[in-house]
Amino acid sequence: MLRYLPLILKNGLRNRRRSILTISSIAASMCLLGFLLAMYHAFFLGQATAESSLRLVTRNRISLATVMPISYRDKIKTLPGIKEVMVYQWFGGIYKEPKYMFARFAVEPDRFFAVYPEFKLQEEQKQAFLRERTACLVGRKLADRFGFKLGDRITLVGDIFPVNLDFYVRGIYDADQNNENMYFNLQYLFDSLGPGRKDFAGTFATIVNSPEDVNRVSQAIDDMFHNATVQTRTETEQNFVLSFLSFLGNIKMILLSICAAVTFTIILVCANTMAMSVRERVKEIGVLKTLGFTNGAILTIILGEAAFISLLGGFVGWIIANGLAYGARQAPAFIQQLKTLTIQPSVTVALLVLSVVIGVGSSFLPAYRASKTSILDALRYTG
Repeated sequence: MLRYLPLILKNGLRNRRRSILTISSIAASMCLLGFLLAMYHAFFLGQATAESSLRLVTRNRISLATVMPISYRDKIKTLPGIKEVMVYQWFGGIYKEPKYMFARFAVEPDRFFAVYPEFKLQEEQKQAFLRERTACLVGRKLADRFGFKLGDRITLVGDIFPVNLDFYVRGIYDADQNNENMYFNLQYLFDSLGPGRKDFAGTFATIVNSPEDVNRVSQAIDDMFHNATVQTRTETEQNFVLSFLSFLGNIKMILLSICAAVTFTIILVCANTMAMSVRERVKEIGVLKTLGFTNGAILTIILGEAAFISLLGGFVGWIIANGLAYGARQAPAFIQQLKTLTIQPSVTVALLVLSVVIGVGSSFLPAYRASKTSILDALRYTG
Protein backbone atom coordinates (compact mmCIF):
# COMPACT_ATOMS: atom_id res chain seq x y z
CA MET A 1 0.00 0.00 0.00
CA LEU A 2 2.89 2.37 0.72
CA ARG A 3 3.87 2.41 -2.94
CA TYR A 4 0.50 4.00 -3.73
CA LEU A 5 0.66 6.49 -0.86
CA PRO A 6 1.59 9.57 -2.98
CA LEU A 7 -1.30 8.79 -5.35
CA ILE A 8 -3.68 8.32 -2.41
CA LEU A 9 -2.69 11.63 -0.81
CA LYS A 10 -2.99 13.51 -4.09
CA ASN A 11 -6.33 12.02 -5.15
CA GLY A 12 -7.81 12.20 -1.65
CA LEU A 13 -8.06 16.00 -1.77
CA ARG A 14 -8.55 16.37 -5.50
CA ASN A 15 -12.15 17.54 -5.24
CA ARG A 16 -11.48 20.15 -2.57
CA ARG A 17 -15.06 21.22 -1.95
CA ARG A 18 -16.29 17.68 -1.43
CA SER A 19 -13.24 16.76 0.61
CA ILE A 20 -13.67 19.77 2.90
CA LEU A 21 -17.36 19.04 3.39
CA THR A 22 -16.68 15.37 4.08
CA ILE A 23 -13.86 16.16 6.50
CA SER A 24 -16.05 18.77 8.23
CA SER A 25 -18.97 16.37 8.66
CA ILE A 26 -16.71 13.65 10.05
CA ALA A 27 -14.94 16.16 12.29
CA ALA A 28 -18.23 17.46 13.71
CA SER A 29 -19.46 13.95 14.37
CA MET A 30 -16.20 12.77 15.92
CA CYS A 31 -16.05 15.94 18.02
CA LEU A 32 -19.52 15.31 19.42
CA LEU A 33 -18.79 11.63 19.89
CA GLY A 34 -15.50 12.33 21.65
CA PHE A 35 -17.05 14.92 23.96
CA LEU A 36 -19.91 12.57 24.88
CA LEU A 37 -17.48 9.71 25.55
CA ALA A 38 -15.41 12.04 27.71
CA MET A 39 -18.55 12.91 29.69
CA TYR A 40 -19.41 9.23 30.04
CA HIS A 41 -15.92 8.50 31.32
CA ALA A 42 -15.97 11.43 33.75
CA PHE A 43 -19.42 10.56 35.14
CA PHE A 44 -19.31 6.79 35.32
CA LEU A 45 -15.70 5.62 35.03
CA GLY A 46 -13.75 8.37 36.80
CA GLN A 47 -12.03 7.59 40.06
CA ALA A 48 -12.91 9.56 43.19
CA THR A 49 -10.10 11.21 45.16
CA ALA A 50 -8.80 9.47 48.27
CA GLU A 51 -10.72 11.84 50.55
CA SER A 52 -13.91 11.87 48.49
CA SER A 53 -14.05 8.07 48.44
CA LEU A 54 -14.29 8.11 52.25
CA ARG A 55 -17.17 10.60 52.42
CA LEU A 56 -20.84 9.74 52.60
CA VAL A 57 -23.80 12.05 52.13
CA THR A 58 -27.05 11.43 53.98
CA ARG A 59 -30.28 13.13 52.88
CA ASN A 60 -33.99 12.75 53.40
CA ARG A 61 -35.21 9.61 51.65
CA ILE A 62 -38.20 11.47 50.17
CA SER A 63 -36.44 14.44 48.65
CA LEU A 64 -33.30 16.50 48.88
CA ALA A 65 -35.50 19.54 49.50
CA THR A 66 -36.99 17.97 52.66
CA VAL A 67 -34.92 18.58 55.78
CA MET A 68 -34.03 16.22 58.62
CA PRO A 69 -33.74 16.75 62.39
CA ILE A 70 -30.29 18.00 63.33
CA SER A 71 -30.30 15.47 66.18
CA TYR A 72 -29.57 12.76 63.60
CA ARG A 73 -25.99 14.01 63.50
CA ASP A 74 -25.15 12.84 67.02
CA LYS A 75 -26.90 9.51 66.45
CA ILE A 76 -24.92 8.89 63.27
CA LYS A 77 -21.69 9.74 65.09
CA THR A 78 -22.22 6.82 67.49
CA LEU A 79 -21.83 4.25 64.71
CA PRO A 80 -18.44 2.50 64.56
CA GLY A 81 -16.08 3.36 61.72
CA ILE A 82 -17.07 7.04 61.53
CA LYS A 83 -14.46 9.74 61.99
CA GLU A 84 -16.73 12.82 61.88
CA VAL A 85 -20.23 13.96 60.88
CA MET A 86 -21.21 17.48 59.85
CA VAL A 87 -24.41 19.27 58.86
CA TYR A 88 -24.16 20.45 55.26
CA GLN A 89 -26.86 22.91 54.21
CA TRP A 90 -27.33 24.45 50.77
CA PHE A 91 -28.16 28.15 51.11
CA GLY A 92 -28.65 29.36 47.56
CA GLY A 93 -29.26 33.10 47.53
CA ILE A 94 -28.27 35.75 45.03
CA TYR A 95 -24.90 37.49 44.85
CA LYS A 96 -25.36 40.86 43.08
CA GLU A 97 -27.24 39.34 40.12
CA PRO A 98 -28.70 35.87 39.46
CA LYS A 99 -26.13 35.28 36.72
CA TYR A 100 -23.31 35.32 39.29
CA MET A 101 -23.93 31.76 40.41
CA PHE A 102 -21.72 29.66 42.66
CA ALA A 103 -22.34 27.10 45.39
CA ARG A 104 -22.91 28.46 48.91
CA PHE A 105 -23.10 26.10 51.86
CA ALA A 106 -23.71 26.56 55.59
CA VAL A 107 -21.45 24.21 57.55
CA GLU A 108 -20.23 23.60 61.08
CA PRO A 109 -16.74 25.15 61.26
CA ASP A 110 -15.54 23.00 64.16
CA ARG A 111 -16.23 19.83 62.15
CA PHE A 112 -15.57 21.14 58.66
CA PHE A 113 -11.83 20.52 58.39
CA ALA A 114 -12.14 16.98 59.74
CA VAL A 115 -14.67 16.13 57.03
CA TYR A 116 -12.71 17.97 54.31
CA PRO A 117 -9.05 17.43 55.22
CA GLU A 118 -7.93 18.15 51.63
CA PHE A 119 -8.89 21.83 51.93
CA LYS A 120 -5.66 23.73 52.52
CA LEU A 121 -5.33 27.28 53.85
CA GLN A 122 -3.14 29.21 56.25
CA GLU A 123 -3.59 28.53 59.95
CA GLU A 124 -4.56 32.12 60.82
CA GLN A 125 -7.27 32.02 58.15
CA LYS A 126 -8.57 28.75 59.54
CA GLN A 127 -8.71 30.18 63.06
CA ALA A 128 -10.55 33.28 61.84
CA PHE A 129 -13.16 31.07 60.22
CA LEU A 130 -13.57 29.09 63.42
CA ARG A 131 -13.75 32.19 65.58
CA GLU A 132 -15.92 34.68 63.67
CA ARG A 133 -19.62 34.06 63.16
CA THR A 134 -19.81 36.06 59.91
CA ALA A 135 -16.61 34.62 58.43
CA CYS A 136 -16.67 32.68 55.19
CA LEU A 137 -14.26 30.61 53.12
CA VAL A 138 -14.02 30.79 49.34
CA GLY A 139 -12.15 28.55 46.95
CA ARG A 140 -9.09 29.85 45.15
CA LYS A 141 -10.72 29.56 41.75
CA LEU A 142 -13.85 31.34 42.97
CA ALA A 143 -11.71 34.12 44.45
CA ASP A 144 -9.86 34.54 41.16
CA ARG A 145 -13.13 34.57 39.24
CA PHE A 146 -14.73 37.37 41.28
CA GLY A 147 -11.61 39.07 42.60
CA PHE A 148 -12.35 38.22 46.23
CA LYS A 149 -9.64 39.17 48.73
CA LEU A 150 -9.27 38.63 52.45
CA GLY A 151 -11.51 41.04 54.32
CA ASP A 152 -13.94 41.59 51.43
CA ARG A 153 -17.62 41.80 52.28
CA ILE A 154 -20.04 39.48 50.49
CA THR A 155 -23.80 40.00 50.71
CA LEU A 156 -26.19 37.23 49.77
CA VAL A 157 -29.87 37.95 49.23
CA GLY A 158 -31.88 34.97 50.40
CA ASP A 159 -34.29 33.10 48.15
CA ILE A 160 -34.75 29.68 49.76
CA PHE A 161 -34.28 31.28 53.17
CA PRO A 162 -35.94 34.70 53.71
CA VAL A 163 -32.83 36.39 55.11
CA ASN A 164 -30.08 38.58 53.70
CA LEU A 165 -26.67 37.72 55.10
CA ASP A 166 -23.40 39.65 55.13
CA PHE A 167 -20.12 37.75 55.21
CA TYR A 168 -16.45 38.65 55.36
CA VAL A 169 -13.86 36.65 53.50
CA ARG A 170 -11.50 35.27 56.15
CA GLY A 171 -9.97 32.43 54.21
CA ILE A 172 -9.14 31.36 50.66
CA TYR A 173 -8.59 27.63 50.42
CA ASP A 174 -6.89 25.45 47.82
CA ALA A 175 -8.28 22.08 46.74
CA ASP A 176 -8.15 19.89 43.67
CA GLN A 177 -11.95 19.73 43.66
CA ASN A 178 -14.75 21.90 45.05
CA ASN A 179 -12.55 24.97 44.78
CA GLU A 180 -15.35 27.18 43.47
CA ASN A 181 -17.53 27.02 46.57
CA MET A 182 -18.30 29.33 49.47
CA TYR A 183 -18.71 28.03 53.04
CA PHE A 184 -20.02 29.88 56.08
CA ASN A 185 -21.15 29.25 59.65
CA LEU A 186 -24.38 27.28 60.01
CA GLN A 187 -25.12 28.92 63.37
CA TYR A 188 -25.11 32.33 61.69
CA LEU A 189 -27.91 31.09 59.43
CA PHE A 190 -29.87 29.64 62.36
CA ASP A 191 -29.54 32.87 64.35
CA SER A 192 -30.86 34.86 61.39
CA LEU A 193 -34.00 32.73 60.96
CA GLY A 194 -37.17 32.86 62.97
CA PRO A 195 -37.77 30.63 66.02
CA GLY A 196 -39.62 28.00 63.97
CA ARG A 197 -36.85 27.48 61.42
CA LYS A 198 -33.85 26.33 63.37
CA ASP A 199 -32.00 23.12 64.13
CA PHE A 200 -32.55 21.30 60.85
CA ALA A 201 -30.24 19.67 58.35
CA GLY A 202 -30.51 19.40 54.59
CA THR A 203 -27.73 16.81 54.40
CA PHE A 204 -25.13 15.23 56.62
CA ALA A 205 -21.56 14.80 55.38
CA THR A 206 -19.81 11.84 57.01
CA ILE A 207 -16.20 10.77 56.67
CA VAL A 208 -15.32 7.19 57.59
CA ASN A 209 -12.03 5.69 58.68
CA SER A 210 -11.31 3.41 55.73
CA PRO A 211 -12.71 2.32 52.35
CA GLU A 212 -13.87 -0.93 53.96
CA ASP A 213 -16.24 1.07 56.18
CA VAL A 214 -18.04 2.86 53.34
CA ASN A 215 -20.70 0.28 52.44
CA ARG A 216 -21.17 -0.93 56.00
CA VAL A 217 -21.61 2.55 57.48
CA SER A 218 -23.85 3.65 54.62
CA GLN A 219 -26.21 0.74 55.26
CA ALA A 220 -26.01 1.19 59.03
CA ILE A 221 -27.08 4.84 58.84
CA ASP A 222 -30.17 4.06 56.77
CA ASP A 223 -31.01 1.07 58.97
CA MET A 224 -30.82 3.27 62.06
CA PHE A 225 -33.63 5.51 60.78
CA HIS A 226 -35.57 2.85 58.87
CA ASN A 227 -38.54 2.99 61.25
CA ALA A 228 -38.24 6.71 62.04
CA THR A 229 -40.72 9.33 60.90
CA VAL A 230 -37.99 10.86 58.75
CA GLN A 231 -36.10 8.17 56.87
CA THR A 232 -32.73 8.67 55.21
CA ARG A 233 -30.82 7.74 52.11
CA THR A 234 -27.04 7.51 52.33
CA GLU A 235 -24.65 7.22 49.39
CA THR A 236 -21.09 8.03 48.51
CA GLU A 237 -20.24 11.61 47.69
CA GLN A 238 -19.63 10.71 44.06
CA ASN A 239 -23.00 8.99 43.71
CA PHE A 240 -24.72 11.87 45.48
CA VAL A 241 -23.34 14.33 42.94
CA LEU A 242 -24.38 12.08 40.07
CA SER A 243 -27.89 11.82 41.52
CA PHE A 244 -28.50 15.37 40.32
CA LEU A 245 -28.15 14.07 36.77
CA SER A 246 -30.99 11.62 37.36
CA PHE A 247 -33.38 14.57 37.25
CA LEU A 248 -32.66 14.67 33.51
CA GLY A 249 -33.38 10.97 33.06
CA ASN A 250 -31.16 7.97 32.41
CA ILE A 251 -28.01 9.90 31.49
CA LYS A 252 -26.02 6.76 30.75
CA MET A 253 -28.61 5.58 28.25
CA ILE A 254 -28.95 9.08 26.75
CA LEU A 255 -25.20 9.39 26.17
CA LEU A 256 -24.90 5.93 24.65
CA SER A 257 -27.96 6.49 22.44
CA ILE A 258 -26.58 9.76 21.09
CA CYS A 259 -23.22 8.12 20.43
CA ALA A 260 -24.93 5.33 18.48
CA ALA A 261 -27.01 7.84 16.50
CA VAL A 262 -23.93 9.92 15.66
CA THR A 263 -22.03 6.84 14.49
CA PHE A 264 -24.91 5.65 12.33
CA THR A 265 -25.37 9.10 10.79
CA ILE A 266 -21.73 9.52 9.88
CA ILE A 267 -21.74 6.06 8.27
CA LEU A 268 -24.57 7.18 5.99
CA VAL A 269 -22.79 10.45 5.16
CA CYS A 270 -19.54 8.70 4.34
CA ALA A 271 -21.26 5.97 2.33
CA ASN A 272 -23.06 8.52 0.18
CA THR A 273 -19.95 10.63 -0.34
CA MET A 274 -17.70 7.70 -1.21
CA ALA A 275 -20.28 6.23 -3.59
CA MET A 276 -20.47 9.56 -5.43
CA SER A 277 -16.71 9.77 -5.61
CA VAL A 278 -16.38 6.26 -7.02
CA ARG A 279 -19.10 6.80 -9.64
CA GLU A 280 -17.29 9.87 -10.93
CA ARG A 281 -14.07 7.91 -11.36
CA VAL A 282 -15.26 4.84 -13.25
CA LYS A 283 -13.55 5.96 -16.48
CA GLU A 284 -10.41 6.79 -14.52
CA ILE A 285 -10.47 3.25 -13.15
CA GLY A 286 -10.66 1.94 -16.72
CA VAL A 287 -7.58 4.00 -17.64
CA LEU A 288 -5.70 2.69 -14.58
CA LYS A 289 -6.49 -0.86 -15.64
CA THR A 290 -5.12 -0.23 -19.13
CA LEU A 291 -1.91 0.93 -17.46
CA GLY A 292 -1.60 -2.37 -15.63
CA PHE A 293 -3.20 -1.67 -12.25
CA THR A 294 -4.81 -4.78 -10.85
CA ASN A 295 -8.21 -5.01 -9.22
CA GLY A 296 -6.56 -5.27 -5.81
CA ALA A 297 -4.40 -2.21 -6.42
CA ILE A 298 -7.40 -0.12 -7.48
CA LEU A 299 -9.38 -1.30 -4.45
CA THR A 300 -6.43 -0.42 -2.21
CA ILE A 301 -6.14 3.08 -3.68
CA ILE A 302 -9.84 3.88 -3.28
CA LEU A 303 -9.99 2.51 0.27
CA GLY A 304 -6.77 4.35 1.12
CA GLU A 305 -8.28 7.63 -0.03
CA ALA A 306 -11.37 7.00 2.09
CA ALA A 307 -9.22 6.14 5.12
CA PHE A 308 -7.08 9.26 4.61
CA ILE A 309 -10.05 11.63 4.43
CA SER A 310 -11.78 9.94 7.39
CA LEU A 311 -8.64 9.97 9.51
CA LEU A 312 -8.11 13.64 8.77
CA GLY A 313 -11.70 14.37 9.78
CA GLY A 314 -11.31 12.32 12.95
CA PHE A 315 -8.13 14.19 13.87
CA VAL A 316 -9.77 17.58 13.38
CA GLY A 317 -12.75 16.42 15.46
CA TRP A 318 -10.40 15.25 18.21
CA ILE A 319 -8.74 18.69 18.34
CA ILE A 320 -12.12 20.43 18.61
CA ALA A 321 -13.32 17.97 21.26
CA ASN A 322 -10.23 18.74 23.35
CA GLY A 323 -11.04 22.43 23.06
CA LEU A 324 -14.61 21.85 24.24
CA ALA A 325 -13.39 19.74 27.16
CA TYR A 326 -10.97 22.49 28.16
CA GLY A 327 -13.78 25.06 28.03
CA ALA A 328 -15.99 22.82 30.19
CA ARG A 329 -13.23 22.49 32.79
CA GLN A 330 -12.85 26.26 33.01
CA ALA A 331 -16.58 26.99 33.28
CA PRO A 332 -18.36 27.09 36.66
CA ALA A 333 -19.84 23.71 37.47
CA PHE A 334 -21.78 22.20 40.37
CA ILE A 335 -21.13 18.69 39.06
CA GLN A 336 -17.50 18.23 39.96
CA GLN A 337 -16.99 15.44 37.44
CA LEU A 338 -17.15 18.09 34.71
CA LYS A 339 -14.02 19.68 36.20
CA THR A 340 -12.10 16.51 35.28
CA LEU A 341 -13.48 16.33 31.74
CA THR A 342 -10.66 15.22 29.43
CA ILE A 343 -10.35 13.23 26.23
CA GLN A 344 -8.75 10.07 27.55
CA PRO A 345 -6.04 8.32 25.47
CA SER A 346 -8.38 5.37 25.01
CA VAL A 347 -11.07 7.72 23.66
CA THR A 348 -8.52 9.34 21.32
CA VAL A 349 -7.53 5.95 19.88
CA ALA A 350 -11.18 4.92 19.61
CA LEU A 351 -12.10 8.09 17.70
CA LEU A 352 -9.28 7.76 15.19
CA VAL A 353 -9.81 4.04 14.68
CA LEU A 354 -13.56 4.51 14.37
CA SER A 355 -13.17 7.27 11.80
CA VAL A 356 -10.93 5.02 9.66
CA VAL A 357 -13.27 2.04 10.06
CA ILE A 358 -16.27 4.16 9.09
CA GLY A 359 -14.47 5.59 6.05
CA VAL A 360 -13.19 2.23 4.82
CA GLY A 361 -16.36 0.35 5.69
CA SER A 362 -18.70 2.80 4.00
CA SER A 363 -16.61 2.89 0.81
CA PHE A 364 -15.76 -0.79 0.55
CA LEU A 365 -18.83 -1.94 -1.41
CA PRO A 366 -18.78 0.78 -4.11
CA ALA A 367 -14.98 0.51 -4.32
CA TYR A 368 -15.14 -3.28 -4.70
CA ARG A 369 -17.73 -3.04 -7.45
CA ALA A 370 -15.74 -0.40 -9.26
CA SER A 371 -12.53 -2.44 -9.06
CA LYS A 372 -14.33 -5.38 -10.69
CA THR A 373 -15.56 -3.30 -13.62
CA SER A 374 -14.02 -4.40 -16.90
CA ILE A 375 -11.91 -2.01 -18.94
CA LEU A 376 -14.47 -1.82 -21.74
CA ASP A 377 -17.41 -1.14 -19.38
CA ALA A 378 -15.41 1.46 -17.48
CA LEU A 379 -14.42 3.37 -20.59
CA ARG A 380 -18.00 3.29 -21.93
CA TYR A 381 -19.45 4.47 -18.59
CA THR A 382 -21.39 7.73 -18.91
CA GLY A 383 -23.02 8.00 -15.44
